[in-house]
Amino acid sequence: MKFLFTILILFGFSCVSSAQKVYEFNSICQQAYKEIGQLKIANGVALIEKAKQQNPNNLIPVFLESYIDVLELFFNEDAAEYKKRKESINNRISELKKGPDTSPFYRFCLCNAYLHKSVISIRYGENMTAAWDSKKAYSYIKENRKMFSTFAPNEMLYGSIQAITGTIPKGYKWLASILGMKGSVTEGMKTLSKFVNSNDPWAKLFSNESQLMYCYLNYYIDNKKDETIQHITTSKLDVVNNHLFAYMAANLSINNKQTELGKSIILNRNKSVAYMQTPIWDMQMGYAQLHKLELLEAIADFERYLAAFKGNFYVKDIYQKLSWAYYLQGNFAAAQKARANILTKGGNDAEADKQALKEAKENKWYNVLLLRSRLLSDGGYNTEALKLLDGKTINSFDKPEEQLEFVYRLARIYDDMHKDEDAIKFYQKAIDLGKDRTEYYAARAALQTGMIYEKLSNKPEAIRFYNICLDMDHHDYKNSLDQKAKSGIARCKGE
Repeated sequence: MKFLFTILILFGFSCVSSAQKVYEFNSICQQAYKEIGQLKIANGVALIEKAKQQNPNNLIPVFLESYIDVLELFFNEDAAEYKKRKESINNRISELKKGPDTSPFYRFCLCNAYLHKSVISIRYGENMTAAWDSKKAYSYIKENRKMFSTFAPNEMLYGSIQAITGTIPKGYKWLASILGMKGSVTEGMKTLSKFVNSNDPWAKLFSNESQLMYCYLNYYIDNKKDETIQHITTSKLDVVNNHLFAYMAANLSINNKQTELGKSIILNRNKSVAYMQTPIWDMQMGYAQLHKLELLEAIADFERYLAAFKGNFYVKDIYQKLSWAYYLQGNFAAAQKARANILTKGGNDAEADKQALKEAKENKWYNVLLLRSRLLSDGGYNTEALKLLDGKTINSFDKPEEQLEFVYRLARIYDDMHKDEDAIKFYQKAIDLGKDRTEYYAARAALQTGMIYEKLSNKPEAIRFYNICLDMDHHDYKNSLDQKAKSGIARCKGE
């Protein structure tokens, strides 16, 4: 009888304990969320501990710890650190499941935690785990929208997942089918945009996170690159004191060939030691310096990054860029040494790393003139890039791959200078010369031509060229180019 009574007491206490779990996004948690979102991780940790002491049953601090994991493990990739944290990541999800499922935060927090886990898994090469975690996240947010239709934060996650899922490359369609995930670029971006511009109190709290998602998806999925850079300015996103915004703005600016803007953002960010220390700034600055052919500076940045970074993503790509810098500098021994490191160091998951590895195995060196022109063009220095090619024709180059790159390079420069007719003409030449080759130039030429026609509101021609891109196989950057082409078709069809 005493044993039975003891069991009942313990069972009762466990029920009470479980019932006491809450999702209380109080002022301390809100401040912690803000600090973490600026990459002031230490400040965030201190506030989380304070919130836990005030109420040990509050699950929002547990939820916020998930953000710390994804940010630190993503930016400062470290397999040993990931191994240490892996169990706590899973335990955190289990802890979140102890909360009341009658709260709109129950499924919202679990969706976010699974998305974070998915991002981390991709970073560390666990792609199937990432896929299943994405499926779980998708299921949680779909259900939450049905149960709590007025809970605004649902739209931030659902819209983002919907937009991304709508552009899954052909090579991964089988996976999307198995996971039962369907998406729409148009509807996803519309949903996310509505949340970004909402006056809902929760939308204001999650504003920084939604802006980050919106900018990246608007840039890469909706292909509104210049508009995204302008949005960062007009929305007055703090790229000085918010290091996550600073990284995003610099990264997108450099990728959009606005190198000087990217450099300015990196150099003018708040240098306080309160921010998470990461070598990612050296990496971004290295790209910027290389694009301006500031070779000594680029080499120093890349070497500093490689000395500090413990991960695998983009390591091969950085060694490739380092080899180019030494090569253009005339230091062929150092260029060869950097290329040799491509074969043995870093991972092989990112397409840029795959392309770098392919180049290293082939052990061919680019035409110096074309490489200089390419880098200047990638930096947005189109006048200087075009000047290098002035007076050259396809007959100025003996190798087929150099002839192909020459016409493609002219097309890209004319495209960036908004000389659409000249760009389309040379893009077509690149397609004709390279459609059966393994270089990416022909597929990218078809993609860019599609983008020009889309810009000109000639959607049938845009779709035709996007499909030409999709139909080309066995070339570099296949999956990423296919995703961009699929996004273009979805935009043109309003899907």
